[in-house]
Amino acid sequence: MPFSWIDAARLAVLGSWFGILAVLAAYGLHRLFILALYWRHRGERPPMGRLDELPDARLPRVTVQLPVYNEANVVTRLVDAAARLDWPRDRLDVQVLDDSTDETAVLAEAAARRWRERGVDVRVLRREARTGFKAGALAAGLREARGELVAIFDADFIPPPDFLRRVVPAFLAPGAERLGMVQARWAHDNEEANLLTRLEAVLLDGHFVLEHTARNRSGRFFNFNGTAGVWRRACIEEAGGWQHDTLTEDLDLSYRAQMAGWRFLFLPEVAVPAELPTDMDAFLVQQHRWAKGTMQTARKLLPRLLRADLPARVKAEALVHLTGNLAYPLALALAALMPLSVALRGPRFLAAGLLVDLPAFLLATASVALYYAAAERELTGSWRAKLARVPLAMALGIGISVNQSRAVLEGLRDRDATFVRTPKAGRAGQTRRRYAARGRGRRAELLLAAWLAGGCAWAAGAGHWGSVPFLALFAAGFALVAFGRPPVALRWRLARQER
Repeated sequence: MPFSWIDAARLAVLGSWFGILAVLAAYGLHRLFILALYWRHRGERPPMGRLDELPDARLPRVTVQLPVYNEANVVTRLVDAAARLDWPRDRLDVQVLDDSTDETAVLAEAAARRWRERGVDVRVLRREARTGFKAGALAAGLREARGELVAIFDADFIPPPDFLRRVVPAFLAPGAERLGMVQARWAHDNEEANLLTRLEAVLLDGHFVLEHTARNRSGRFFNFNGTAGVWRRACIEEAGGWQHDTLTEDLDLSYRAQMAGWRFLFLPEVAVPAELPTDMDAFLVQQHRWAKGTMQTARKLLPRLLRADLPARVKAEALVHLTGNLAYPLALALAALMPLSVALRGPRFLAAGLLVDLPAFLLATASVALYYAAAERELTGSWRAKLARVPLAMALGIGISVNQSRAVLEGLRDRDATFVRTPKAGRAGQTRRRYAARGRGRRAELLLAAWLAGGCAWAAGAGHWGSVPFLALFAAGFALVAFGRPPVALRWRLARQER
């Protein structure tokens, strides 16, 4: 039988399908590798110095930096939390790095004045121009800082009073002279606000509990997350300071510092509560900024990193870390091809094809499920406590692939580092100003949800039951994003709540 255009189309679609699936399966293998690294090193504990062996006069001076921009809902809470940190008053100064253009400036100054009257050195520093956005504010504040250690908290974080008492001892341990930064884990102050915040918590817990611990304790690079951490000032300065040519100034400085020979430390047992975005537009704005900035950082630093005199294992993990967002365009292409890949095989080829792509697809998806389930197991002590959230968290990760693919392409082609903040609502029960995120349309997500739902219905009608769960997972993810605009439309209660 001659080779027809149908055969050519089948070959093109299935070849693309298998190629993309193979790459995504490799990313799934990497998640399993991170999980294995975590289990191998989870029992290790870093050496810590003892504060009680030093008089207050010999404790390191700490500068706390609080970068804010139009944060009227949370700025007072932030200043109060920083001023309550348990540290000798003559060894602590707090900088409110305020670039605000609204009533936040008045609230910040009032809170600072109130604490100065109580003997706490809290100052509001304002710039004439918002040059460099957050990175510019941190750099400006550093020039006036008096501390040898610098703690940084974003506006939505609430550091507990004992934060410095638990983190600073790492800098005082024997041999810690080249310890440049200590990162604490993010906790979630409003995790139970709605379905979206529950799913965000699952995604972030995987990043902090497993990735950070595995990378750090196995001697690989990991990064400061922009907040809830303490830097040694000398490390910032030696690494070239805060730079604002990417949207992820924290990731950029982290890699430059580690390439300069500084060590980092992650303390998962120290948790700092923070506010999760409560509506889909705010969440997508945050995720877009992180993905675009990561690709900008990869463009900036990967050539230098790959030429550096570093172990191959460090370079390999850094390469995966900095380019991991490339999985989003691949997931998007996979979603578009998925119904076609099933339909074009026909009855003769379906069973044979499933023997190849079903294991690969399971590797790409089941590894993610195991990854997030393991993270929640480590936090809660139970596999079942939040297990019902994991499939929906996976669906959300798929559903944001349109937004993230756009961010990846922008990060690869341009150097625009205009910082778009994530709005914070503050706690319920207080008078709140409405800060809205500027989300884009959801037509692409709607079309993909309809396309995949149609493919799911066709596969079920044709008896191709092996493809139905995956089509349904992808369709649910794009529907979740498409219909999850503010106010969050999909506030479903999980079928199984924690008991």
